[in-house]
Amino acid sequence: MRQLSKTNAWLPEIFNDFINTEWMPRTNATAPAINVIENEQAYIVELAAPGMNKQDFSIQIDKDNDLVIKMEKKSENESNAAPNDNAQKAKNVRYLRREFAYSKYQQTLILPEDVDIKSIKAKMENGILAITLPKIVVKEEPKVCKEIEIA
Repeated sequence: MRQLSKTNAWLPEIFNDFINTEWMPRTNATAPAINVIENEQAYIVELAAPGMNKQDFSIQIDKDNDLVIKMEKKSENESNAAPNDNAQKAKNVRYLRREFAYSKYQQTLILPEDVDIKSIKAKMENGILAITLPKIVVKEEPKVCKEIEIA
């Protein structure tokens, strides 16, 4: 059995033993889960981003017409946000273990040729960033039957 000291030095060690296991390995990388959905009108890219806000993301089309998704999340102590009650409370907190104070992520997706780049939209809702990539609408010409005269 572990000896408990008056300094609470045991607490981080317990967390290490609990978190760094086969069923819950410890990782430092931030790579959100992504779903890509296709229907007749569009492709939809869903990115799992719990705890993130739309201000944490940057979405752009690069010079190669690829979709670039960037995410950067800093803790309130590190951000340039205006001070508020939560930020003041966070300054008075002593963390025993802190792993989600900063996250950074970037992914580049090669777009299919049938994406209407000018009509791409994104929305953030319930921890999911959804990017809708509408397909270019191809107008079908009506089929014409025509009799060809033989000369």
